[in-house]
Amino acid sequence: MPEQPAPPTSGAQHTAAPQTAVSCGTGTGTGTDTGTGIGTGAGAGTGTGTPTGTGTPTGAVPPAGRRAGLLLVLVLGGLTATPPLAMDMYLPALPEVTRALHAPAATVQLTLTACLAGMALGQLAVGPMSDRWGRRRPLLTGLAVYVVATALCALAPNVETLVALRLAQGLAGAAGIVIARAVVRDLYDGDAMARFFSTLMLVSGAAPIVAPLIGGQLLRVTDWRGVFVVLTVVGTALAVLVWARLPETLPPADRHTGGAAGAVHAMRALLADLPFTGYMLTGGFAFAALFAYISASPFVIQEIYGASPQTFSLLFGVNSVGLVIAGQVNGKLLVGRVSLDKVLGAGLAVTVLAAAALLLMSTGALGPVGLAPVAVALFVLMSAMGATLPNAQSLALLRTRHAAGSASALLGTTSFLVGAVASPLVGIAGERTAVPMAIVQLAGALVALACFVGMCRPWDARANTRAGAENGGTPVRAKPREGEER
Repeated sequence: MPEQPAPPTSGAQHTAAPQTAVSCGTGTGTGTDTGTGIGTGAGAGTGTGTPTGTGTPTGAVPPAGRRAGLLLVLVLGGLTATPPLAMDMYLPALPEVTRALHAPAATVQLTLTACLAGMALGQLAVGPMSDRWGRRRPLLTGLAVYVVATALCALAPNVETLVALRLAQGLAGAAGIVIARAVVRDLYDGDAMARFFSTLMLVSGAAPIVAPLIGGQLLRVTDWRGVFVVLTVVGTALAVLVWARLPETLPPADRHTGGAAGAVHAMRALLADLPFTGYMLTGGFAFAALFAYISASPFVIQEIYGASPQTFSLLFGVNSVGLVIAGQVNGKLLVGRVSLDKVLGAGLAVTVLAAAALLLMSTGALGPVGLAPVAVALFVLMSAMGATLPNAQSLALLRTRHAAGSASALLGTTSFLVGAVASPLVGIAGERTAVPMAIVQLAGALVALACFVGMCRPWDARANTRAGAENGGTPVRAKPREGEER
């Protein structure tokens, strides 16, 4: 069994239900969770009871722990980067695929839709599987199928076969997305989990920037089939890294039984928890605003405001950097000092304001505007996502401890499906107006804010704490440490 990665310690104080603790470090220990360190176990095995904070002094991380933490970021970051790599590296090759396979452009576009649908639906299947059989087996199986499907994409003789293989690729690639979130929930709690999700944005935020650039450069030396060959190599390397370095994070005692009926029961219980559903919908509709930007920005910036492809690429990169920086500010400066609900609420408010400004500019209510004000509003909106998306995920996952795979599946599927519905709406009025994009973004942000306020009820700490404990998870609003801002 590979060495267990030791996650960084968190100084955040929280309460936790008894659990089987994944071993991290040396020695043995049982007791109550003080929130000041990492639970310890014997060697590379497991320790029973609740985690103690005696393994590492508060705020101190030994060198080995830092190395393991960096490796964990790279592995899980690679898994979460699967969607942009599989989708965006392929984008520059679409015209060539149309010519090579003698297929209409609309049919070739189905290869993107199939992959996206596979990634959305696959999470619903793989998430509960990981709760029943552990994280490693479903993850390695999914990665193996992903590698085979990607390799076969490079050999597809016609567009119909390519669409089917892209669907299989998406279904299998969903394993990496959903299990990466579940592993974070297995290893982290409270503020530490929010920090880790923010750290993952370094990878997931950079992937959409570099993937099209890599794809474009590959097409200078190979054809569209070569893009899938490179994706196959990347998938194989990731599978080997997971097999060698990512241990099982869900102990047998915490796994579910009951098959499909048990999975359905677990998901029904999660959806019956109103705050969990609220955080899930909050993240999903915020993601719709992000998807609207990704779908419409090439047309808005280039066709309406006359920017060159190079200018668009520069602005796209700058906005992605803004998202990454905001995520790091969230994880390094805000988490632990300000409650997650306050940061999430502020992020949603900024998103609403930025989307409203875009709508006013696109309708002409502010008079003629150039590219610069629109670019600033888009930058603000994208940056706000760095504080919104990781905290919505963290607060939802804090609602459950014993069904992290199912919870992760619901979170991922909701985001993908809402985003898939939002994407075509931005072009409903043609390519010469930015109004549909702004409307979809504002609507998504407003619905997300309404779900947060109406369903999560962040001001009702007592009700949320009680509901979280009854759901088997860590109370979302746990007792703050002395001096912590609420």
